Parts: sequence; structure tokens; C-alpha cells
Amino acid sequence: MRRKIDSTVSWLIRNIERVSKWTGLSVAWLAVPLVVVVVYEVIARKFFTPTQWAFDLSYMFYGSHFMLLAAYALYRQKHIRADIWYGSWSPRTQGLVDSTMYLFLFFPGMALFLWISFDYFHYSWLLRETSTASAWRPIIYPFKAVIPVAIALLILQGIAEFLKSVRRVLGIEVPTIVSEVSYDES
Repeated sequence: MRRKIDSTVSWLIRNIERVSKWTGLSVAWLAVPLVVVVVYEVIARKFFTPTQWAFDLSYMFYGSHFMLLAAYALYRQKHIRADIWYGSWSPRTQGLVDSTMYLFLFFPGMALFLWISFDYFHYSWLLRETSTASAWRPIIYPFKAVIPVAIALLILQGIAEFLKSVRRVLGIEVPTIVSEVSYDES
């Protein structure tokens, strides 16, 4: 029975991490249009006339890029960790601290953010909100949808991280090299 549960948990972790990895590698390409827009604006401002649309597009691309890469950053262990003592603890103690923090801080906080951000997006959608940052006034409600989507992806990756921390508490080895993750224990 324990082996079946362990293989199911391994399958779940592996698939959640595939989603995070695929999303992160796909969303990373948003940097290309962001750079193109900013470079175009700099050149246009210097030699021609400034655009009305570049500022709006740049914060939309940058905000989407930043938010949607949060789950990928968690997958790659790139979020900030204040580890004054953490690095000297045993894997079991690290897993205990991590799983406790995920249960009592991460998941409640992310659930609250998801709820609030969905209301924020939904209200924007109902209003068919447009930007007031420039005279161009593009629609921004589709970009506000990025916030709850990004938080949902972050919660999903948080589930994988929580399961890995529980595995460490139970003494089951968890790979530390994220780019070459394998949960097969045969």
C-alpha cells in the first residue's frame, strides 16, 4: 500500500513540475517582445516622436512575465530563503520546517491572494476596464487575468514542494538537482 501511495505522490510531483517547467519556459519568451517594445520606444523617442503605446505594452509584458514565472522560480528553488540555520539542518528537519511553513503560511496566504485577485480581475472584466496610464487607453482586463492564473500556478507548484518536504520528513530521498528530477525509486 505504501509503495502505491509513494508512486502516486511521485507521479503527482512529476506532473506538477512538468506544468511549472513548461509554463516557465514558454512564458520566458515574453521577454523578447518586451525588449523589442522598449528598444523601439528608446529609438523612437531619440530620433522620431515618442509612442503612446510603448509604456502600456511594456508594463503589461513585464507584469505578465514576472507573475507567470513565479511558479517556475519556485520549481527551480530561486525564491528567497532566509537560511541562517536552515542549511545546517538535517534533510528531515528542513522538510519539517518547510512542510509546516507551506501548511500554515504559504497555502493560506496564496488562497487569500487567489480569492482577492480573482475578484480584482472579475470586477475589471465586468467594467471592460481600460488603462488610464496613457492616451492610448488599451483594454487591460485580459492582463489582469494573469494575476489569478499565476497564483493558481504558484499554488500548484507549492503542492509539489509541500509533498517533497513531507517526503523528506518521512526519510524518502528527494532529488536536489531540479533540472534532472526523477522520482522513480525502483
